[in-house]
Parts: sequence; structure tokens; C-alpha cells
Amino acid sequence: MMKAVCLDQPGRISLIDLPMPMPGPGDVAVRMDYVGYCGSDLTSFRGLNPLVSYPRVPGHEISGTVAALGDGVSGLAIGQPVTILPYFNCDACHACRLGRPNACRNNQTMGVQREGAMTSTVVVPVAKVIPVDGMRQRDLALIEPIAVGFHAVRRSELRAGETVVVLGCGVIGLGALLGAVRRDARVIAVDLSADKLKVAGALGAAETIDASSEDVAARVLELTHGDGAEVVIEAVGADVTFRQAIDLVASCGRVVYVGYAKNPIAYDTKHFLLKEMDIRGSRGSEIADFNDVIAYLKQHPDAGDRIVSRVVPIKEAAAAMEAWDKDPGGFTKIVVRIEAGKDA
Repeated sequence: MMKAVCLDQPGRISLIDLPMPMPGPGDVAVRMDYVGYCGSDLTSFRGLNPLVSYPRVPGHEISGTVAALGDGVSGLAIGQPVTILPYFNCDACHACRLGRPNACRNNQTMGVQREGAMTSTVVVPVAKVIPVDGMRQRDLALIEPIAVGFHAVRRSELRAGETVVVLGCGVIGLGALLGAVRRDARVIAVDLSADKLKVAGALGAAETIDASSEDVAARVLELTHGDGAEVVIEAVGADVTFRQAIDLVASCGRVVYVGYAKNPIAYDTKHFLLKEMDIRGSRGSEIADFNDVIAYLKQHPDAGDRIVSRVVPIKEAAAAMEAWDKDPGGFTKIVVRIEAGKDA
């Protein structure tokens, strides 16, 4: 048997025992070292995630080590550090046929529609396993959430020298920030948390705006000489920021939504036409985004220390979730250490 974190029902999380899985043909057993808490885990804990059913083992931000190989698996070695692509697509729907599996109509993500990785060992097909050498083991758990931000930047077609406003400095927003900086763009980061804005500045934001005390629209216009930003990436998923993105973007600019609001949003649609803007959605990430993030984190090994707020052992995972629920602005990233004795 093995230990696992379980969302028993909204507002209740516990540590349970599950049978140890064994790899079948074409599968890989991966021992979990670290697993990050995602914003979707928090909404699931709060009972606000319409895609999750209970009970559910959360976790899809994964750092692990190859523990066993099923028959027919080659190219991996026992003890090799890996992360996992946690999305399971159908290979049959229109998005899959277009070669965009991240937008699969029937997608199942670990920790959401299927059991997650916040447990001792998971078994997945070899195609989902991504070897990662030359990085701190903890930081492998940052690859997936940062990749979601990188994918949003890719969807924006951001170019060097352009200005991008990133609304929200959680890990997804910070991923968008890093992806934009990597493209030599100018980033204006916006958040309600002064602590998160400090992290954004340390990671390369040219300017930061504290939405709790500043007029965001006025400040963006000031910083862009009255034009607005060529790109706005919404990484909050709130009614106000969904509408705000339309106000902040320049004429002929691009708005990318990577967060999603829980309620229907009412827009003054004339701005869509008057600005002739592009509005794009961004969902999850692809293997190319994972590879880009891995390359970035290898070049910037200090980034993980700036992003990770707390590392807790699995026995404290429930308490950490409860603390995050009470003070969501107080944490950028909580990482759960699954294996005892790992570096923090």
C-alpha cells in the first residue's frame, strides 16, 4: 500500500492508503518526489471546479524518478529524473486531428477528471514521461504550470519589443511573464499582492502595478504613451480582469485568456470592433512548451527559489491546502514533498 492525498469532498482533504500500482506493457512506474498544488486543486477543494468529482487524488505538477519499466519500454532508466505530461487526449476529436491535443474535447487531466499524482507512485504510458536531467529535483514540479504560461505567450504571437500586460502573478501568470521575457518583450505585471509583484519584478517584469491601490487602466496608458499594450494575457479568471483585458489592449492588439471565469461575462462589444482586436483562448500546454520551460529553468536555476513559497511533507499537505484556502494571496506556489529525505 502507499499514501495519497485525497480530496474527499469540498472542504475536506485527508491522507489515505491506496494499492501500489504496477506497470503493464508500455507503461512506466514513476516514484513521486515532489508535486505542486495547482489553482485547480484549490478550486476543487472549494467545490468550485465543475470538472472534478469526489473523492479525487489531486496533483499534476510532477517531479519524479523512474521506478520500474513495463515490457517493451526503452529509452528510460531506473532512477532517471522525469516529469509527466499530465493530459490524456482522445486522438480522435477535431482538435486532436489538427495536432493540438491540449485542446482535446475529451481531455482528462491528472488530478481533475482522473486520479492525480499526489501519492507515492503513479503509472503512465511511456509517451507521457519526459526525462529531465541537470535540474534541481524540486523544480521539475514547476515545469507544467510555467508551461501553461509559455503556451499563452505562444498563442499571443508576442514579438520582441512589444509590451504585454500580464494580469495575475500566480504561477501561470509568472510563466507568461517568463515566456514574454524570453522573447525580449516588455512586461507590465498586475496583481493585488505586493509580495507577488516583488517576485514578478525579480523575474524580469519591467513595471509592476498594484491593483489594490492603483488605477490599472490609467497606469497602463501612462506606461504605453496612451496606446495600451500590444498584448494582454489574463491569468486570473475573474469577471473584472476578463473585462479589464479588453480595456487595456491597444488597437489591433491581442488578448489571450488563460484563466477562465466561473460566471458569464457581459461585454460592451463595440470595443471588439473599434479596436479590431484579436481575442484568443489558451488551454494547457504542449510538449514543445515543456521543452522550452526546461531549457529556460536550466539557464535560470534561481527562478525556482523565487517562485516556490513553501515546501511541505505529504503529512502536512492537508494543512497547507487549508492555509492556502484562507490566504490565497499569501502563497505563490506550494510544493508537497512526497519522498522523505529529499532536498527542500
